[in-house]
Amino acid sequence: MSATVGERSDGRFAGLRRRLLRDLRNPLFRNGYALMANTAITAVLGMGYWWLAAQLYAPADFGRGQAVITAMRLFASLTALGFVGALAKFIPVAGRRTPALIVRAYAIAGATGVAAALGFLVTLPWWGPTYATLGGLGPGLFFLASALVWSVFTLEDVTLAGLRKATWVPVSSLCYGLVKMAMLVGLSFALPHDGIFVSWIIPAAMVLIPINLLLFRKVVPRHIRQTESTARPLAFREVGRFLSGDYPGTLSILASIYLIPVLIAARVDEVTFGYFSMAHTLGSLIELLAMNMATSLTVEGSFDRDRLASNSRRALRRAFMIIVPIVIVTILAAPLILRVFGSGFADRGTLLLQLMSVAVLPRVLIEIYLSGLRAMGQARKLALVQVSLAVLVLTSTLLLFPQAGVNSVGYALLLSELLIAALIFPGLRRMLDSGEATRSPVTAGSS
Repeated sequence: MSATVGERSDGRFAGLRRRLLRDLRNPLFRNGYALMANTAITAVLGMGYWWLAAQLYAPADFGRGQAVITAMRLFASLTALGFVGALAKFIPVAGRRTPALIVRAYAIAGATGVAAALGFLVTLPWWGPTYATLGGLGPGLFFLASALVWSVFTLEDVTLAGLRKATWVPVSSLCYGLVKMAMLVGLSFALPHDGIFVSWIIPAAMVLIPINLLLFRKVVPRHIRQTESTARPLAFREVGRFLSGDYPGTLSILASIYLIPVLIAARVDEVTFGYFSMAHTLGSLIELLAMNMATSLTVEGSFDRDRLASNSRRALRRAFMIIVPIVIVTILAAPLILRVFGSGFADRGTLLLQLMSVAVLPRVLIEIYLSGLRAMGQARKLALVQVSLAVLVLTSTLLLFPQAGVNSVGYALLLSELLIAALIFPGLRRMLDSGEATRSPVTAGSS
């Protein structure tokens, strides 16, 4: 009997190994798994980083450090996030124009991020005492430089994914996370009030150099050679038209991940924001898992439009297989997870983390649908869905805040994403059944 059980166990293990190896030979899953692994590494190292920060820094400095990082990421991402969909769509077909496409994305994202950060510094008194630490020439210049660095840092991952080299993304994140933690400890003595923000930015700037050398010296030239027969003439006006439809949709991500925390920071004290931000950060990391597989789907849909429907079905199944267990564990273990950072984090952040975890489930449907729209170039429909989601999240958060406090963010995300998922479900079903995937690019672009 025991031998039979052992044989069955070995058989299941062998079957899982064969499936994993088969998946890794498929660029859709290889890129998707690499990006999900990157999110897992980011989550583990991020928890370690914030645990150290909670031990080494006073609660007010902890909350202020998170608030400044959140504001910097908001301004750095204003245009950078808009280019995420464009790079995932156009890098696979850009051919010899790939280097120019990447450099232009870096330049525009960086310039916009710095300009937005400068506007924030000019209006600093409007944003409450939490951000007063950025007053002065030195802190202001460092904040502007950080916006530039983070703009490029944001685009590196999707650039590697678009080049089908997302396996380098976890390596980059691992190096960044380890150096960041080491610097956090060292700066707790040298900069006891501002060490969190400085330790977040300096390692990011250090990672930019080797990754971009790898990109432009090896990965991009190889990509140009390998896609020479499938690349098509790419006019940057085409990219501009896509961005005009896709960019408003990035407001959804900006609203839920970056803008809302900045608005919360302007309404609560630094200690309360620290409790809120830890739960929000962990919830956002789970949400990123849904976006990771969707990004890979956009890339593969651009390489091979005919297989978009089948790839969408497979991506949806794999995403739910991975995310559903994570959501269940997070809901059950949220108090224990947050208690690692301190009892105050568990007492005041558990409900928010649970609500955000549940909201990831409808988000999977939304992200798969949006990636299919990107691959088909349906910019108008893409913008409509994402802008609607952004408006719903922002409006419901502000309406619920007086009654629910920081938990209003969780309620707003869950209600908004359930509603949008219900509205897009008929279109998603048609996409999965290949009804829309077989339409010609001209027809798709005119809808």
